[in-house]
Amino acid sequence: MKIALIGATGNAGTSILNELVRRGHAVTAIVRNPEKIAVQPKVTAQKGDVLDQSGLATLIKGHDAVISAVHFSASDPKRLIEAVRASGVKRYLVVGGAGSLEVAPGKKLIDTPEFPPQYKAEAAAGGVFLDLLKQEKELDWTFLSPSALFIAGPRTGKFRLGTDQLLANDKGSSISFEDYAIALADEVEKPAHSRRRFTVGY
Repeated sequence: MKIALIGATGNAGTSILNELVRRGHAVTAIVRNPEKIAVQPKVTAQKGDVLDQSGLATLIKGHDAVISAVHFSASDPKRLIEAVRASGVKRYLVVGGAGSLEVAPGKKLIDTPEFPPQYKAEAAAGGVFLDLLKQEKELDWTFLSPSALFIAGPRTGKFRLGTDQLLANDKGSSISFEDYAIALADEVEKPAHSRRRFTVGY
């Protein structure tokens, strides 16, 4: 497949890029600093600005799918959605956040006393993004929320999938960037959560 990846140099973006390349896909890595993308077969680095709606639309046109792996607070979900819509690409996958996941019926992680204050703005912006996608009529979107701890770790391929509830085990709630990338790449190749949010964790 030919996939456009917006934000390919971030923690999640780097792992997603590596996973897509490992699977033989052609990736257009759209980043602020293309020189940070290692030269490798099937990867084309393109300079792009997440706030430049028309420029983004031009860069992602002609791809089979678009993946957005940018910080919510550093971007504008409306512009991103409009750019994908204008490009003519229908499949849009978003690296989501955990804040909007439920820890109890009607209670979101972001609203718990333990939620770190420094992450609240980013998490709230992620919830806004998800709400916008839920109103989207044209795009075939998917929003993949990680677990509470989203960190570097091994690529095990052993994880669980869920829907709107936070996944946790006896060690807490976590997923590595590497295993998250597997779940996202699986969804790109075999869509199972069309127009839905899902989550991944151990």
